Parts: sequence; structure tokens; C-alpha cells
Amino acid sequence: MPEPMEDLVAPVRGLHCAACVGKVERALTSVPGVDRASVNLATERASVSFDPALTSVDALRTAVADAEQAAREADQRRQRTRLVVGALLSAPVLLGGMAHLLPWVPAVLQDPWVLLVLTTPVQFWVGWQFHRGFLHDLRYRNASMSTLVSVGTNAAYFFSVAVTLWPHAFPQHGAMRYYDVSAVVITLVVLGRWLEARARGRTSEAIRRLVSLAPRTARVVRDGVEVDVPTADVQVGDFVRIRPGERVPVDGVVSEGASTIDESMLTGESVPVDKRLDSKVFAGTVNRTGSFIFRAARVGSETTLARIVKLVADAQGSRAPIQRLADRVAAIFVPIVLAIAGLTFLGWWIFGPAPSALYALTSAVAVLVIACPCAMGLATPTAIMVATGRGAELGILVKNARALELLDRVNTVVFDKTGTLTIGRLVVTDVIAADGGEIGDGEILALAAAAEQGSEHPLGEAIVARAKERGLALPPIGEFTTVPGQGIDAMATDGRVLLGNRALMDARGVDVEALAPRARRLAADGKTVVYLALGGRALGVIAVADVLKPEAAEVVAALTQRGLDVAMLTGDARLTAEAIAVGAGVTRVLAEVLPEDKTREIAKLQGEGRRVAMVGDGINDAPALARADVGIAMGSGTDVAIEAADVTLVRGDLRGVVAAVDLSRRTIRIIKENLVWAFGYNVVLIPVAAGALYPIWGVLLSPILAGAAMAFSSVSVVMNSLRLKKWRSEAGAGGRGPSS
Repeated sequence: MPEPMEDLVAPVRGLHCAACVGKVERALTSVPGVDRASVNLATERASVSFDPALTSVDALRTAVADAEQAAREADQRRQRTRLVVGALLSAPVLLGGMAHLLPWVPAVLQDPWVLLVLTTPVQFWVGWQFHRGFLHDLRYRNASMSTLVSVGTNAAYFFSVAVTLWPHAFPQHGAMRYYDVSAVVITLVVLGRWLEARARGRTSEAIRRLVSLAPRTARVVRDGVEVDVPTADVQVGDFVRIRPGERVPVDGVVSEGASTIDESMLTGESVPVDKRLDSKVFAGTVNRTGSFIFRAARVGSETTLARIVKLVADAQGSRAPIQRLADRVAAIFVPIVLAIAGLTFLGWWIFGPAPSALYALTSAVAVLVIACPCAMGLATPTAIMVATGRGAELGILVKNARALELLDRVNTVVFDKTGTLTIGRLVVTDVIAADGGEIGDGEILALAAAAEQGSEHPLGEAIVARAKERGLALPPIGEFTTVPGQGIDAMATDGRVLLGNRALMDARGVDVEALAPRARRLAADGKTVVYLALGGRALGVIAVADVLKPEAAEVVAALTQRGLDVAMLTGDARLTAEAIAVGAGVTRVLAEVLPEDKTREIAKLQGEGRRVAMVGDGINDAPALARADVGIAMGSGTDVAIEAADVTLVRGDLRGVVAAVDLSRRTIRIIKENLVWAFGYNVVLIPVAAGALYPIWGVLLSPILAGAAMAFSSVSVVMNSLRLKKWRSEAGAGGRGPSS
């Protein structure tokens, strides 16, 4: 009998238009086993009828995600194409508009008909999105940057067309046209839109990288036979075999064997976790040593890895876009400008001298040209481009302008511990010989390193690395056995070598009571302590820890001086976390926190009215990086953390956090100065353009002077933004010398 069809209704986010609906429907119906699919734009829900024997919900979800990714890439291509066309056409138009200043401009570029032909595609094809936005604003009685761009460029364009077509009607302005205003403004604003589209297109990378951590297949034991099946087919209760080096496909509980698993992608712990009977294992983690079998407990969307994926997606989706200062001012400014232009036209037409119609038209156009958002269009993009370029030179990669804007408002910085405040790997910090012992710390380290040469455990790797740094000769070792959860049992020339925790020593009858007080003091400092015994006699202890980065305390102090609260968030044990926090100067510590709890802690801080920057480097930090107002990833960290973050510190130097804050504050200050100037000259000159000084002194601001004033404003804004090219942070990673 054929399998019955299943009906599924699921939400689909990010739908904007009928074209989006069509793309999602085509993507769903292209999946084998799907009988029909329909998408409702109003409710943002998809209804799908499919054969469960031929496809699965995961396959449907993947199809929709691929369609969304294709749509984002298409949007980026469209914006890039419009930008290239606009730039190629605007360059000669700009030269033509500057012919009165540049006598070497070719005569062909001074021909108004040539300028008309070059400008028209920019005005109506490249800039169509702004005209459409203006119509939308008009429909809903709103105003935005699109309104300013559309009204200003259309005023300049159509006045120029009128002068070109009927030069005899404008005897005083027949040689003055504003095609360059139209073309250049639109091209610059399209540049900003393209940069934003690129930033939006990268947000899904974090989720795709997270999903890729789960292996595609799993080795399931069924009826005594091991068979490879797709991970999606693993059922709760199945027994799964994991060999050394493999990733765990689903969450479960160990039922046979023992091993050591690297769970740093979940907990941030640099030390792999020993697993034995009844221990829990998690999807995406890496098996380091032994082979074992576990029983599947959570599969599909219920695994810890899947929940992290959902957390990242939800956090990225919940971020409200910041309403730009220019848009907020435009909402008030645009209606006022339109009203002034209309009143200017009526006033001159009714009360002006002859020819009143010409005075009315030129004065109204002067108002609209002087209000054209050329300087305002440059105010933010130029500062952002210069700042992000300067940041890149200093190893600070900023994903989008929103990150710079938010980082300026941050008042709380939360650091991950492992790999962020600390170096992210274990190193030997102490070697202590037993009182009255016959050998020194060098011999203790050499013997321990000899026993650990065959081990893949990070503790052993740290000991071997330290011995090599000191150039110690390692004695020969004949046998090597790992004791799960306790340590190593090896055979040297002088007897049996034991290297491990207190449990191993007690189990083998080695008296370590004399060393115990010192071991406890080391443990109280957050260090991992191992005992070394030879021939049944304790020789000493070795302490290993993930130590603070050299600049950590300096960075915490610098952030505090800048009025920022600093906290540490980690999955490590509280004892270790507090020891690290004391050394770094951090007073607020949140320890033993799982990935989902990290996100909750960030949300709790935001609920207190705080603007939070999260600094991390691991996969386990990705949800918190995405949930924070600004996520800052260390360049030495994982790709997932970098993709989920808004800012990446390429050099992995913590001083880059301070430099990023300084760069943001400096950039936002420059942008505000630009906007004040851009709007300030409008406020001063719009009344002049309207004719406010004519009754007193006979002064009338013609469109020629309006264009000159607008150009001067634009140059001022650009020059102010270029000051950022010489910016240096007081933080070492951001440059040398004081900030400018």
C-alpha cells in the first residue's frame, strides 16, 4: 500500500512580495515527494502535502533555506549591477557638471543632450528603488531617506530637462543644469544599499556552519550488525558506534566503552571530558581517543546542537533595525521643505515681480536643490567607509554600519573566558617536588612528559610541550595504558610510573597526603593538578591551566575607564572562573553557564536596560554573540563565532575590543557632525533660497548658488569624514599613540 500523504503547515519568515512567494513555492515543489505547496504572504505560512517515504521535514526546511539564500544573492547582484551602471554613467556627468571649474573637460561632456542621455538611466533605473520608496511613503503619509533622494534628484533632473528643452525660457539660467546632482546622489546612496545587502547576506553563514557540524551519517548497531544510515534516520533508542576522530551525530548516553570527547564547541572547556558508562554525549562534539557505543536520546531538532542553531537564528531575527538619525530628521525635514517650496512658488507667482512665473519656478527649484540630500547622503556612508577601512588596517573588521552605531551606545561588555580572556590552551604553570625528594622539578617534568608522549589528552600535550621548551631529555617508557577518568599507567626503567588525579593514586596505594595541601592551593587558583609517582612513591605534582592573555587585565581596566561595566560569562567551573576573573580584574562572574543560558544572561542584562557587547571565540558563544547588541569575535576563534558576530578582531588581541569601542565613538561623533552640517546649511539657506532676503537687500539665491552651496556642503562632509583615516586608538591593538 502506498504511504499516505502528510500535510504540514509551517511559518516562513522574510517574505516581502509575490516574487518571494513564488520562489518559496517553486523550491518546495521541486523536492521529490512533494505533491503540492502553497504559501500565504499575509500569514507568512506554507502549506505542504508530501510523501514521508520520499522526503522529510528537514529536506523541506533545507529547500526553503536554499531559496532564501538564492533570493539574497540575487538582491546583492541587482544592487551591485545598479551600482556599477550608476558609477560608470555618473563619472562623465560629474565632469560635465564641473566644466565651469575644469576647462579641460571635453566639449562632448558639456553638451546638455549628452548629459541628459547619460543621466536618465541613473535617475529612473538605478534610482527606481528610491522613487518607489517615495511613492510608498506618500501612500502612508510618511517620510524617509527615499523621499529626500527622490524629491531632491527629481527636482534637479526635471529642472535640468526644462532648461535643456526650452533654454529660451530661462535666459539667465540656460547654461546651468543639475544632472550631476541627480546622478551622483543616486549612485552614492545605491552604494550604501549594496553594502547593507552584502551584510544581510552573510547572516545565514553562521547557521549553515553550525548545521555542518553534525555528521551526515551515523553508524547504527541493529540486530548485532553495524550499518551506516543518514543522521536524519537515527531514532531515539538506537545504538550508535563512535570511533576515534569521529563527530557524535545525535545526543545520547554511553552504554558501552569509554573515551575522551572534545566538547569545547558546546561548553568552551579547553579540557576534553572523560566519558564512561551512563555519561551523556552531544551532537557535533568530537571523539578524541577510544571507541564507544551510546544510546540515542535526542535526535533531529531536539539535540543540543539543533537548539543552538535555533538560538542563533532567533537572536539574529529578533534584532530590530536601528532607525538612522537621518531618517528621523527626514521625517520632519521633508514635509517642511515641500511646504516651503510650495509656498515659495505661490508667493512669487502671486506677489513677485514680472516675470512672476519664472521667479516662482526658479525660487522653488532653488529651495528643492538646496534641500537635496547630497551632503546628507554622504554624511553617513563616507564616514562608515573611511572608518571600516581604517579599522581593517588595524585588524578590526566591522560587518555593517549598524554595528558601529550600536557599539557607540554599549555600556556593558561581557567576555567569554576560554580563548578570549585566556590563551585558549593548557600550559604548565607549576612543577613541585615532594619534600625530601631526590629529584628536582626538571626530572619530574621529563618523566611526566615521557609517560605522556603517547597521549592525545591536552593535559599531556601541555606537559610534553613544556618539557620540549626546556630541552629536557625524556627517559624511555616501555608500556603505556590510559586509565579512563584517572590518568596514565606506564612502565619506566626504574619502575611503574603513575600520572593522574588523586583517585588514581588512592586506587594504586600511593601515599600523596604530604603533597595534598599544595595540590589544594593550586586547585583553588583554578588549576588542574596531576600527581606523579614512580615505583609506588609520590615524586611531586604538576599544575596545568589555561592562563590569562597578557593584555587581559589592561583591557578590562581600559574599558572600565571608559565608563563600561565588564562581566565574564563561561561554561567553566566556578572555582576556575573566579580565579581567572580575579587576575583580569573582573568583578562580575557568571560561571557554569550552558550555551542557552549564556543567551538568557545576555537577554537578562538587556532587560535591565543595558546595551551589551559580547566578546567570544567559540561555537558555544555564537548564540550569545548573535543575541547581544554587538557581537565581537576573536579572529583566532571559530568561523561560526566570526560569522555570528558583528565585529571581528583579526589579530585575536583583546586590545582590539578597546580599539573597536574607540573607533565606534569617534565615527559616530563624525557622523553627527556631518549631519549637523548637512542639515544646518539647509536651515540657514532654505529661507534665503525662498527669497527671505529679497525684500530687504534684493538678494535672491538662484539655483546656481544653491548648487554651489550644496557642493560646498558635500565637500565639507567628505573632508570631515576623511579625518578618520588618520585615527589611532589609545589601545595598543588599534594603533600607536593617542587617538585623534
